[in-house]
Amino acid sequence: MPTLSVIVDEMLSTAPSGVARYTEELARALIETAPAGCDVEALVAASSQSARALLAERLPGLAGIRSNRLDRRQLRGAWQHGFTRLTAGMVHAPSPFAPLSRHERASHAGGQQIVVTVHDTLAWTHPESLSAADASWARAMVARAARYADAVVVPTHAVADALAGVGSFGERIRVIGGAVSDRLVEPADAAARRAGLALPARYLVALGDLSAGKALDRTLDALAQLGDDALPLVLVGVSGAAIVAVQDAARDAGLPTGRVVPLGVLEDADYAAVIAGAVALVHPSVDEGFGLVVLEAMRLGVPVVHADTPAVLEVAGDAGLVVPASEGSRALADALAALTTDAVLADSLRVLGRDRAGLFSWARSAEKVWQLHADL
Repeated sequence: MPTLSVIVDEMLSTAPSGVARYTEELARALIETAPAGCDVEALVAASSQSARALLAERLPGLAGIRSNRLDRRQLRGAWQHGFTRLTAGMVHAPSPFAPLSRHERASHAGGQQIVVTVHDTLAWTHPESLSAADASWARAMVARAARYADAVVVPTHAVADALAGVGSFGERIRVIGGAVSDRLVEPADAAARRAGLALPARYLVALGDLSAGKALDRTLDALAQLGDDALPLVLVGVSGAAIVAVQDAARDAGLPTGRVVPLGVLEDADYAAVIAGAVALVHPSVDEGFGLVVLEAMRLGVPVVHADTPAVLEVAGDAGLVVPASEGSRALADALAALTTDAVLADSLRVLGRDRAGLFSWARSAEKVWQLHADL
């Protein structure tokens, strides 16, 4: 029976990440859409019995879980240098974390096919947003993918174009986007959750930190230009020293204390409650591979203001309010003012956004992955 082996190790990471969420959603959809006679198994680094039990619980229907003898840190280094290989079969890596080396194609007896996923090109465009070690590792793994992967999945044509500039992939790049999780719904107790987080009655929401690609400084400057008319900004996903840095940046921009409300990483129900309660999502990021938060806000009925970043334009279509990055913070301030005072505009964007988000589904993404492996 043909088996698709999916590397799901990211799901066991202690640090939440977009790749971990992508891995789980895709793996679950691959199980649910598996063609007749096909199975899905999970591949992980050395892990405990309890960790494997957690995987089985979160991915019902797995045909099995196969563990490597090396732990994640060891495997990360080994695969970077091509020191380990997998047995024959179909292997799908939801990230560049994969055993890439010279191999026989699956179309040959006893062969192997391996598909890896590259979500963005931050390691080249904004390496300062990553640790030096992570940026170096990403560049090395993408270079290995250019040499050995049978196909490379990217989330948007924008990433495909960018990736073509850093490696020779020929016709092996396939664009397969992600989607909003079906579990991302506004909880029944959303108002109570927002109250528990001490959120204001009306607020804007954003994700990200002060790294150059996220362009948070542009948002802070825009709010300062709006003066007393500016709504508070709830910032999700910042914690530790980043909170202090954001508060310092807000003060330097001329914003009064309390105008920016930093929140850490939130559990799914709190996250949905915070996004759904916002007047608008502000997303001025200038370097994105997909921009999932834009679709998440649209799915939850929240208007979105975003920059003209190629990947976000591709994903959002005409369902968001676009403010070109070249126009600066004054243009962003004007857009926020219009969106927070023009009920007709806001309602129009809510309708367009829900329709746009509905075009993306994990089932369709998984079916495209199955087709890709069949094509190989």
